[in-house]
Amino acid sequence: MENRFDVIVVGGGPGGSSAAMYLARQGRKVLLVDKARFPRDKTCGDAVGGKALRVLRELNLLEGMQAVPHERIEGVIFSSPKGTILHIPFKVNGEGREAGYVAMRQHFDNYLFQHAKKTPNVTVLEEFQATDLVWENKFVAGIKGIDLGSKQAKEFKAKLVIGADGSTSIVATKVGVNTIVPEHNCIALRVYYRNVKGNTNNIEIHFVKDLLPGYFWIFPLQDGYANVGVGMVTSDVKKKKVNLQEAMFKCIKENELFKERFEGAEILSDVKGWTLPFGSFHRKSYGNGYILLGDAASLVDPFSGEGIGNAMTSARIAAPIIEKAFKANDFSENVFREYDKNLWEAIGPELDTSYKLQRIGRITPLLNFVVDKAANNKDIQNVISGMLANEDAKKDFLTPLFYLKLLFA
Repeated sequence: MENRFDVIVVGGGPGGSSAAMYLARQGRKVLLVDKARFPRDKTCGDAVGGKALRVLRELNLLEGMQAVPHERIEGVIFSSPKGTILHIPFKVNGEGREAGYVAMRQHFDNYLFQHAKKTPNVTVLEEFQATDLVWENKFVAGIKGIDLGSKQAKEFKAKLVIGADGSTSIVATKVGVNTIVPEHNCIALRVYYRNVKGNTNNIEIHFVKDLLPGYFWIFPLQDGYANVGVGMVTSDVKKKKVNLQEAMFKCIKENELFKERFEGAEILSDVKGWTLPFGSFHRKSYGNGYILLGDAASLVDPFSGEGIGNAMTSARIAAPIIEKAFKANDFSENVFREYDKNLWEAIGPELDTSYKLQRIGRITPLLNFVVDKAANNKDIQNVISGMLANEDAKKDFLTPLFYLKLLFA
């Protein structure tokens, strides 16, 4: 294999595979490396939302998603700390909307990765562990690593290195920006079940009293499977000394909303944990010869915990800026600053709103009040449905007028 490319992408997940395809379609010679061999599992909530669907559509991959094992999602079910249940179907302009899918990452990521692998101009190297960066004149100029099969050290060079290698990104670490901020980082656990009773075409987010200020989720999957998990901000886990695994299983076994639903349900996997770097912390995502995408750039939604859509969006936004760099033959941070600007103009307001909603979620009486009111009022349900579908409207959650209207609803 040759050792010089236009772009090296480290990480073959949704952000990295999308970036490889976008850039290859622009005529760039891309090396895509990943430490795993696909298909491989990735610990995640498995939700594939609207922003991801946009990228799939642009890459002509949306129709093919029908062959990927998944569950179609049409709405969300919330519950308050006191146990009130609220069902919100997704709507846009009064019409029902398919908001996305829940698909196991071993299936979804492999679907994207295999398409990237077949794309002309893309060279793929699996089971390659990137361990360091190559530097030339204060510019990132390539990667060093180990072929995990042969155990041989290898080095590859490129004009640009893209770090799409997740929350523990070696690229972000080596350029010195992989700072973990406990107040803007989440610890999450996931376990797969089969035959959880009462699952529908809705994702479920439950604000359980014993897990506040975190939440418990049930996301339906194909063939009676379900992704079940919990998440809590890292600083709160440490401050409250919470054992998340114990708290999750206590919730499943003892909470009145769930104990009957999980009777007879079968656990299909080990409990796996991971960290989510929230986009409420604006990490520097570019520099001389490098760009960061997705979790490596700390782009996870602070309210929902969803990261796939923002990872794929960051790839979509980076591609035209990278093409500008090639045309100008300038790979300095001065050029890539535009990537950061465009990225945060696109997703920054949503991340800011989600962070404020996360903070509101810490206030138990307010959560109970909003869910109680909405559960008994169709007009309020329709308003919230519109907010969930429209990021500008979501900001209405944060205005005093919204809560004043609830008082008199």
